[in-house]
Amino acid sequence: MSPDGGVGKIRVLPVEVVGRIAAGEVIERPAAVVKELLDNSLDAGSSTITVEVRDGGLGLIRVTDDGEGMSRADAPLAFQRHATSKLRSDQDLWSVRTMGFRGEALPSIAAVSKVRLLTSSRDEPVGTQVSVVGGSVIEIEDAAATRGTRVEVTDLFYNTPARKKFLKSPTTEFAHISQTVQQAGLAWPSVHFRLFHNGREVLNLPAVSSVRDRVLQIYRLPFLDRTVEVSGQWPGLKIGGFAIQPIHARASRTPQDLFVNRRPVRNATVFHAIADGYASFLAKGRYPVFVLFLDVDASRVDVNVHPTKREIRFVDQETVHHAVRQAVREALGATPRFVSVADVRFAGWGRGGSGPRESTAAGSDQSMLRPPDVWSGPRSGMAVATPRTAIRDVSDGETLQTSFVHEPGQPYEAAELEVLPLGQIKRTFLVAQVGSELQVVDQHTAHERVLFERLWRAWQSRAVQSQPLLLPEPIDVPPDKAILLERRLDDFERLGLAIEPFGTGTFIVRAVPALLGRLDAASLIQDLIDELTQWESLSSLEAKMRPIIATLACHGAVRAGRVMNLPEVKQLIEDWVTEGLIMTCPHGRRVALRLPAEELAKIFGRV
Repeated sequence: MSPDGGVGKIRVLPVEVVGRIAAGEVIERPAAVVKELLDNSLDAGSSTITVEVRDGGLGLIRVTDDGEGMSRADAPLAFQRHATSKLRSDQDLWSVRTMGFRGEALPSIAAVSKVRLLTSSRDEPVGTQVSVVGGSVIEIEDAAATRGTRVEVTDLFYNTPARKKFLKSPTTEFAHISQTVQQAGLAWPSVHFRLFHNGREVLNLPAVSSVRDRVLQIYRLPFLDRTVEVSGQWPGLKIGGFAIQPIHARASRTPQDLFVNRRPVRNATVFHAIADGYASFLAKGRYPVFVLFLDVDASRVDVNVHPTKREIRFVDQETVHHAVRQAVREALGATPRFVSVADVRFAGWGRGGSGPRESTAAGSDQSMLRPPDVWSGPRSGMAVATPRTAIRDVSDGETLQTSFVHEPGQPYEAAELEVLPLGQIKRTFLVAQVGSELQVVDQHTAHERVLFERLWRAWQSRAVQSQPLLLPEPIDVPPDKAILLERRLDDFERLGLAIEPFGTGTFIVRAVPALLGRLDAASLIQDLIDELTQWESLSSLEAKMRPIIATLACHGAVRAGRVMNLPEVKQLIEDWVTEGLIMTCPHGRRVALRLPAEELAKIFGRV
């Protein structure tokens, strides 16, 4: 009642609504259910944990372990909020050593689903089964059960349709679940993890004796061979793990697995320290990938920062930052920081003349091959020069004055703009006279733009030519990414990229787009998978394919540091001119610095 005797505006919410609100903070998606159940199984001392999932977790999530189990008295208490065996007082929050501790996992899961728990402890002759619907305990009964616990979750979010509406496809949701199990496997190599989806075994990680062996199980030998071991020890802090060698750094940020006291977390302090440790070792646009473990004195880290326990806070952030940076720098100090390419030469252009590439066989044709003209008219977003008009930079609107004489509305032809190659700077930048301009061109971004435009047109007309590999290349893919890749193989085939499943987590690359020539298939597939993770948020097929084609073009383009002779310089720039002199690559980086004759005249005081 309000002071004047009327009905007040503030009301106490019903208990079931409070439970669903609280559950929404912890259970964001099916993977969150799996994570909470795994935490409980690990805290129970399990040596084998099996996760079974149906329909991306919306149909069924079943987690079975061989841990210590629960008594008949404890089993129903586990579904009461903030009932836990892991804390005795608030002081325990400052030295948490268990994966779970708040007593929120089972109550939160049960509040938004239907749950059946079957458990048996060593001290009781029979097991206990507890059935819970929407947070209310429906039935408690004796049941036959082996030692350990099995939790079945069905109809997740049946009473919270708003949460269910924002979930992604079953494939995407299962990919998150798979990643959750992988991370648990990395943190606990002595535990055997198995994961099934719709009855099919997707992940089988037998117990191993070291973190290295577990990384080998999940990310496979090619990844491990490209990393350096990171280690270091300070009072109250121990660091271990693996980080990518700078020369093998990727254009994507996966994997970046960070564990603090075996808990998978995100922490800005550690991530910044790792990047700082690499410093100038990384090329622009490349990122460190790593699997890093920090063992920190439990009293020096706060894990009670976020409901999902994904974020933590260190008492001594500066100390942790310094230690991580030092450990990474010391690990990288024994590795090559760059690849010398001074002796690398090109034998010609790739198949179809798409760009420079290395000779693949003795006696290769040394002649320069003119690329086929696949021009199909002016394209949206492409500038077409007219007498004394301007070409607009498609990325930032910068207007560049030109003096090219050209018929309005007609495509460029290289013959109309004479290209006079002058040389190469630091094996990265090409210098040439184009028409009446002096131009300095980034060889990689220019070639990337050429390949992108040609691949894009070919994809739109369903005319991408495929080139079979002489030796099909096997690629190992982590299980969570394998699900995404397998779903999109038909889309890749339209791009001339033939990939076939070859057992659990393994694929065979049989063909690549002919325009690209030779490339690192493993690195390409990894970057393509990273692009696939964004598909759910994109509306149109064209919006989805643009970054995919941009990634293909980037991998097929000539790299910085490659020596190019004058005929190759001339042809690459002519190809770029033919494609419209677009001033950025598909990822937005600048292609050229252009100085018109009029500007040069001003610089030298001739006007």
